[in-house]
Amino acid sequence: MAHTEATHRTVPSPAGRIHLVEQGAGPLVLLVHGFPESWYSWRHQLPVLAAAGYRVAAIDVRGYGRSSKPGAVDAYRMLDLVEDNVAVVHALGERSAAVVGHDVGAAVAANSALARPDVFRAVGLLSVPYAPRGGPRPGEIFARMGGDEEFLVPYFQRPGRAEAEIEPDVRGWLAGFYAALSADTMPSSDALDPHFVSRGGRLRDRLPTGPRPGWLGEDDLDFYAGEFERTGLSGALNRYRNMDRDWEDLAAFDGAPITQPSLFAGGSLDASTTWLADAIEAYPRTLPGLVSSHILDGCGHWIQQERPAEVNRLLTDWLAGLPA
Repeated sequence: MAHTEATHRTVPSPAGRIHLVEQGAGPLVLLVHGFPESWYSWRHQLPVLAAAGYRVAAIDVRGYGRSSKPGAVDAYRMLDLVEDNVAVVHALGERSAAVVGHDVGAAVAANSALARPDVFRAVGLLSVPYAPRGGPRPGEIFARMGGDEEFLVPYFQRPGRAEAEIEPDVRGWLAGFYAALSADTMPSSDALDPHFVSRGGRLRDRLPTGPRPGWLGEDDLDFYAGEFERTGLSGALNRYRNMDRDWEDLAAFDGAPITQPSLFAGGSLDASTTWLADAIEAYPRTLPGLVSSHILDGCGHWIQQERPAEVNRLLTDWLAGLPA
């Protein structure tokens, strides 16, 4: 059978190039990772979706891995990432794809479906629910969230600040950040919340230093650390630095629903799911094409790595039911 092995390739895009790992033959499924991740976050999905009869392509988002890393902060706007996804579909010789995203990749997937329904025929969202553009400017909302502390997003938004914390010990920081949001290693409810930073403090001071999460083997951590040691963190963090620009760029989509067939899955222990419970409740209006929605009990944020078998089953069942 053709394409049984995963193959690496780069394709041209508005960013310059996008690196992807491709496996299988059949209808195209594009997989978009989140922060701080990689195409490698989909290592458990690639062979299973390929075996189920799909051509699967897991990308390195612009700024990550072997994809191009434009120098300008404003080169990481949402609509630029949408156009990268479109370019990948066309470079692979396809006209349309189902797109599945995790974390900030879920927002990229959602906006790809919203802005380019001609290309993206279905959308799957993992960990971060769809919430239509609207309301106050995001920077104003994030600034109010911390109280005496600073929310994670504004902390990431100041150029150079998080890089200075992370880059001297990428491996240690990543291990702590992955552990902070994993079901089996997240801090107890009476510990300092790792989604916030003390004024003038460092996020690292909030991250667990104990055992690694069960899903994160030594080789897995080595892979992620190696990628970010090579690339630095600015390209990845620049996604957070464009949220107010995105709010302006997406004004035409204010309050807009995504009408294509969709799927949502999140973890019951993930703040992305619990804080955005209202967004999930609004799905009948915001995702009228929703086929299935799932909260995985006892699961954290890294859903497709924490619960690969369950997520693979949800994805294959959903994809199998899509119109041809």
